[in-house]
Amino acid sequence: MKTTLFALAAATSVAMLTLSCSGKSSNQQQDVMSRQNVEENVREFVYPLPTAFEVTEMLNRIDAPYILTLCNEQSNYEKYLTEPKKALNMGIYSADLCYASTYNQQQSVKEYIDIIRKLIDGLDITSAVDPDLPNKIESNENNKEGLTQIISESFYDVYDYLNRNDRGPVSLLIVTGSWVEGLYITTHISDNTFENKEMVKIIMSQKDPLVKLMELLGKYQGNESIDNAKALLTPLFEAYQAMEEGSITEAQIQQIKTDVYGIRTEMVKF
Repeated sequence: MKTTLFALAAATSVAMLTLSCSGKSSNQQQDVMSRQNVEENVREFVYPLPTAFEVTEMLNRIDAPYILTLCNEQSNYEKYLTEPKKALNMGIYSADLCYASTYNQQQSVKEYIDIIRKLIDGLDITSAVDPDLPNKIESNENNKEGLTQIISESFYDVYDYLNRNDRGPVSLLIVTGSWVEGLYITTHISDNTFENKEMVKIIMSQKDPLVKLMELLGKYQGNESIDNAKALLTPLFEAYQAMEEGSITEAQIQQIKTDVYGIRTEMVKF
């Protein structure tokens, strides 16, 4: 599976830190090593999953349209009151942000960034985010590549913070929400999905990430919110497992589309 943009940005940051540590104090070098250890954790827990940027970029390449109504209603964020709902929908809005960014929807990008920041406040992880992020985004609003890197690094920082502060389940719920939204957008962007071979390939490519995601969720067995998320994903997992290697039927595509719709509906409701 190709390297994700999210993890690539993280790896680049670590490499730069490593190259610049020559001649610095042992404490500074320890900080660099700590960052490297975090990046190794990102490799373990995030590398196997495609980021929403990858999925939406694939959609962009095949000239799939941008459909705003596929995204979660922006006003909904105020109605998510529990930590699991905030985390899942932070992931969903993050995927919507990637979708908007990939298609150069500048106003939507600003709006989703604002929503995500408010969810970050609600999850009490403000320290994980660069306070200058809005200014950086504004200064790169016409530079898709620069914007992608800034947003990717922000995702990395949030993931880093959550795992360093023993909030792995929250981090995993964010990843789950983001992955589900990416697949939801892919399967609902057209009424004739099966007739588009490239779209079918994108859907089929999500089988291995789903297997990995279910494995990761299994590591937190006993955590109520994680167990609920895994149970919600199980019908979709079974639909993917029914696929023969390298092929998929129209009925299976429809089943995946139905299952992900149900999962996403449950995640975004308040």
